[in-house]
Amino acid sequence: MKVQADIDFQKDLFEAANKMRGSVAPADYKHYVLPLIFLRYLSNKYEQRRSQLEQMVKDPNSEWFTEDKETQMVIIEDHDQYKAENVFVVPEEAKWSYIMSNAKQPNIKEILDHAMKRIEEENPELEGMLPRTFQGSNLPAENIAGLIEIFSREIFSARASESVDVLGRTYEYFIGSFASSEGNRGGEFFTPSSIVKLLVAMLEPISGKVFDPACGSGGMFIQSEEYSPRKNALSFYGQENVTTTVRLGKMNVLLHGINAEIRLGDSLLNDQFPDLKADFVIANPPFNQKDWGADRMAKNDPRLIGPVTNSNANYMWIQHFLSHLNENGTAGFVMANGAMTTNLKEEKEVRQRLIEEGYVDCIVQLPEKLFFTTGIPCCLFFLSKNRNGINGFRERKNEILFIDARKMGTSVSRKQKALSQDEINQIAKIYHDFKNKNTEEYKDISGLCKVVTVQEVNKNGNKLTPSIYVGSEVIEEDNIPVEEKINELYRILKEQFEESNRLQIKIKNDLEELM
Repeated sequence: MKVQADIDFQKDLFEAANKMRGSVAPADYKHYVLPLIFLRYLSNKYEQRRSQLEQMVKDPNSEWFTEDKETQMVIIEDHDQYKAENVFVVPEEAKWSYIMSNAKQPNIKEILDHAMKRIEEENPELEGMLPRTFQGSNLPAENIAGLIEIFSREIFSARASESVDVLGRTYEYFIGSFASSEGNRGGEFFTPSSIVKLLVAMLEPISGKVFDPACGSGGMFIQSEEYSPRKNALSFYGQENVTTTVRLGKMNVLLHGINAEIRLGDSLLNDQFPDLKADFVIANPPFNQKDWGADRMAKNDPRLIGPVTNSNANYMWIQHFLSHLNENGTAGFVMANGAMTTNLKEEKEVRQRLIEEGYVDCIVQLPEKLFFTTGIPCCLFFLSKNRNGINGFRERKNEILFIDARKMGTSVSRKQKALSQDEINQIAKIYHDFKNKNTEEYKDISGLCKVVTVQEVNKNGNKLTPSIYVGSEVIEEDNIPVEEKINELYRILKEQFEESNRLQIKIKNDLEELM
């Protein structure tokens, strides 16, 4: 059985770990649980590489073969042998076997903090990623021992061939579960997977530079790497404004075998990649930021194509994304619905310029309840600097594709929906057919999608809401006579009444037995 498909396994694991939270708030608990998973991952990778080297020095067919015991140990202990395989060196007192054997010691918090410190000392590139926060936490020592026991299960063992992959998927599952339990705060570091998959499927990042200036826990990078058929064909750059979130993101990408350059800082006021021009910008920025610091923006900031306003950062984010595209790049990002129609003077002016200068490629109106942070529906913007008919795409600079996907999505809980893979594929195909030179593939579908000229958008006040343009869905007649429909509805209603009466009697009898 492939463990990576075993959702119940990950769910049970999260519930078991969550029971040990004690007095730690959900928003803080992830900063103890996730580093433990990362520690286990680092230890496993090191142990697996060490085992390989031990076999190689004894194998007569290996270039590292030697019968001299001292030389064997020199090779096995050589840090370069690990770094060459992107493996971090884990000292003895930080190995999982050591942590596990000391899990029930009263000083386990001190042991964990020391392990984090020693790993960073041995691997300077991990500096700042491994927090020394266990000693100062409210987590009881026995609860930490319980967490260590959970992540010591055989499925996570360095001996298990899939352990590294399982740990990466477990980490990602835990991030999503923590985000869900934290509600609004969860949206600060996590974008639901169906949204990420849709953005990536539409953008098709095969090779090149991928930039996410609001990268959170790095989900956009992981899905992009999974999408690309060629390993290491993509390079990743990210920025994030929260120190602890930067740490989560760096751990997450490393757990998935990705080397991403993630820097700390306010993307709008302190751009850490001022010279970066990317093939793809993919992001889910914070919505509707007020008082974000527009007054501190330089008037000649090279990112600006129009004015900014301190009442809302949405269009500053949009200008930021556009500025980081290379001459053939495309940006896909989540945006508040209000950005499609805002009449705020500064925002309206920028929107008009984006439309008239031919950058707006596609707008997707999404269903409600896709996000942890809000039940309010959002949308996807796609801006492109490749609309002139080159690099395999057709000329479409005077056209905008509108997709109304509000009727899509399936409830996965009382408060949340998710797009199915079929729906993601359908939306992505519409966009690809619109862009590709073989225009015969694309067709307007009433109620779902339509290609509209810039002139028509201008006539509608430069509003970008898809429902304005796509029209009403064509309803097919089922040719069932009205009388038959009424009889069927009556039959169903009668059955429901009968079931209701049965349940009332049962509830009444159950209550009488308790009295």
